[in-house]
Amino acid sequence: MTSDVLTFTEGSIGRIRLNRPKAIHALTREMCVAMSEALRAWANDTAIEAVLIDHAEGRGFCAGGDVVALARSGGGDGSEAAAFFFDEYRLNHLLFTYPKPTIAIMDGITMGGGVGIAMPCQVRIATEATRLAMPETGIGLFPDVGGGWYLPRLPGRVGQFVALTGARLDGAECRYLGIATHYVPQAALPELVERLKAAPGRAAGAVGAFAETPPPARIEQNLSTIARLFAPDTLEEVIAGLEADESDWAETELGTIRTKSPLSCKVSLRLLKEGAARESFADEMRAEYALACRVVQTHDFLEGVRALLIDKDNKPDWQPAVPEAVLDETLDQLFTDLAPGEEWTPFPEIA
Repeated sequence: MTSDVLTFTEGSIGRIRLNRPKAIHALTREMCVAMSEALRAWANDTAIEAVLIDHAEGRGFCAGGDVVALARSGGGDGSEAAAFFFDEYRLNHLLFTYPKPTIAIMDGITMGGGVGIAMPCQVRIATEATRLAMPETGIGLFPDVGGGWYLPRLPGRVGQFVALTGARLDGAECRYLGIATHYVPQAALPELVERLKAAPGRAAGAVGAFAETPPPARIEQNLSTIARLFAPDTLEEVIAGLEADESDWAETELGTIRTKSPLSCKVSLRLLKEGAARESFADEMRAEYALACRVVQTHDFLEGVRALLIDKDNKPDWQPAVPEAVLDETLDQLFTDLAPGEEWTPFPEIA
C-alpha cells in the first residue's frame, strides 16, 4: 500500500510530499501524524538544514481535510473529528514554531487544510496554477487551521472577504497579498527543488533565483471596495452594504454570500475579530479547536457536506436560513472554552 504522505530526506533537506492524488491530497489524521513525527525528528537532527513540503502528483497541493469523514463523526459523538482536529492543529502549530527553514510549494489547488500547512512556512511559493481558498462557509464550517490568525492580518478586509465568499485567489494575487513570498513558474519547479537540495541553508535565496514578477493581481482593483463593503463585523451590515452598492461586483459577491451558511458566516466573522486580537498562535489553535469540535456536530455542517460533497445536489437547507435568525446565544455557546483537560494543547516541548 502506498503511503498517503511521503516523508524522507535528500541530502540536508527533509522532504514531505502529499501523496493522495485522487482526493487532491486531502488530509487524514494519519497524514497529519506522519508529518508531525517527521518534523519533530528533523528538528533535532543536525544533518537536516531545511524542510520542503509539496505534493507528489496530481492537480493540486492540498484540497483541505477529509470533511466527509469529519461529517460522519460529527453525525455521531464527534470523537473522531475531535481527534483529527487535535492532531491537525498540532501540526499547524509545529510548523508555525519550527526552528528550521520551511518551504511550501502551493502549486495548484490549495484550500483549507492545505492553507494551514503552507501559511506557517517561512517560504511560500505560488505558481500560475495556484488556486488558494478558504471555502468552508459553503459547507457549514469556518476557516480554521489558523484562519482566525492569518485572515484578519491580510491587507484591508481581504480576510473577511475571503472567509465569507470563499473567493479563489490565483498565484499573482497570493503574491500581491503576501500570502506567497515568491512567484515561480510551474516549469521551473523541478530545477528549483534541485537548487534547494544543493543549498538548503539558503532557502530564500535559492527560491529567489527562480522567482519572477507575477502578472497584475486582479484583486488590486477591488481592494478599496473590499475595505469599504467588508468593514463591518456583522453579517447583516455586510449584506446591507452590498445590497446598497450598485456595482456588478457587489451584486456578484452578494449572490455568493447568500449561498453560504448564515451560521458559518457569522462564526467566521466573530473568529476573525477575536483572532485579530489574540497574542499567540497557540491561543488561536486552542480557540479554533473548541469551536471546531462543536461546529462539526451542527446541522449546517452535516447538511453542507451532504449537499456539496455526498449527494452533490448543491441545495443545502441551512438552518437558520437567514442571518437575522442566527442568535447571539448560539454563537456564544459555540465559542465557549472547553473544560479543563479537554482543551487543545501543543506538543509539550514547544509549549
